[in-house]
Amino acid sequence: MANINVMDLIYWKDTERTGMVFTGLVVGLLSLFQLSIITVISTISLGVMCFTVSVCLYYKILHVLSMGDGVHPFKAYLDLDISFSGELADQYMQKAIVTVVSAANSLKNLFLVGSLFDSLKLLALMYLVTFLGNLCNGLTVLIIGVIALFSLPLFYRQHQAKVDGFFAGIQANIDNIKDIIHRIAQGGGPIPDPTPGGAKPKTQ
Repeated sequence: MANINVMDLIYWKDTERTGMVFTGLVVGLLSLFQLSIITVISTISLGVMCFTVSVCLYYKILHVLSMGDGVHPFKAYLDLDISFSGELADQYMQKAIVTVVSAANSLKNLFLVGSLFDSLKLLALMYLVTFLGNLCNGLTVLIIGVIALFSLPLFYRQHQAKVDGFFAGIQANIDNIKDIIHRIAQGGGPIPDPTPGGAKPKTQ
């Protein structure tokens, strides 16, 4: 259920709720440029508490004046079950362990040159990241990531055919470059026929 709610937020199915979450995230991250994270967290917590306490007092006053049913305004959220069963917790823990071990194994192969080609790609990527670090800090990248999270999936869903065609063309060019590099590394060779199945013999 939690996954469905997250996807609903990302795809803006509930515009009002997504707008609140998106605005809160961006404003909170932007405030970190001027304030410490402790100040930001405490200020947000204070604002939320002031809002919830005010709403509860308002509902209680309405109930005392016989103008309300006395139901807690946040009852739906208080009754929401967010606990995990033992089996589900073990399942998530196993997935987390497998993910961490797999990531550690991949990093080991990259940094210890298990595959020269993959290590060179990581080297080039880290070199490009140094330029990114000179242009902006991690907080800026995080803000861009949040904006991308709430915009790119929706954009892809609305223009899926065009995006798929664009990336298919890029992938075809990358495959051609890989093939050229592979043939050069093997000492050259004839350029493969791009037609399906290769060249067909001429019939007399």
